Amino acid sequence: MYGIGIVKGLRTTMKHFIRTYTVDWNFSDKLTEENLLERQSLKSAAGIISVNYPDEKLPMPERFRFVPFLVMNDPAPGQKAGDDWCTSCGICAKVCPPQCIWIERGKLPNGRPKPQPEQFYIDIDICMNCGYCSEFCPFDAIKMDHDYELASYDRSSAHIHDKERLSKPISYWRAIAPERAAGEEAIRTAEEEAKAAKKAARGKK
Repeated sequence: MYGIGIVKGLRTTMKHFIRTYTVDWNFSDKLTEENLLERQSLKSAAGIISVNYPDEKLPMPERFRFVPFLVMNDPAPGQKAGDDWCTSCGICAKVCPPQCIWIERGKLPNGRPKPQPEQFYIDIDICMNCGYCSEFCPFDAIKMDHDYELASYDRSSAHIHDKERLSKPISYWRAIAPERAAGEEAIRTAEEEAKAAKKAARGKK
């Protein structure tokens, strides 16, 4: 009785092993995005399918999260950077479980604090990609990136991302997560309209 079950299991394993190569023959041409999605979907369920990385790469889902980045407005023509969304409130650094975020707040000429970070560092070797910084940010100023190819031979400099490397325009976020960005934009627009309506109602009184 037990021997029959083992034979059935081995037969199933061998069937999947053989179908792996038959499916590869069917997809022997250069994979298109639609072809790759079909090959990696549950509908395929044929053989042991893998991706020939780095020649082939799976498309990242919108909610994939890796190292955080700072959101800024799209730069004006002729400029390298736009206005930061970050106000250096420090909430992201406080909620970060491994404490891998360091922020240095900017100062105005009169010495008063400026609601913008002068320096912003994230040690990606410590970051656990939990996304708490993004979830708790009250200004939507920090998002989780999709770039996971960050290996290098120099950890001391290449793996500590500074503000210049972390800052990316809002158009970048809209490109990698269009549905989420559109939803967030709709929420911000609704909140601004509600504030404007409340302000107008107070003016009438």
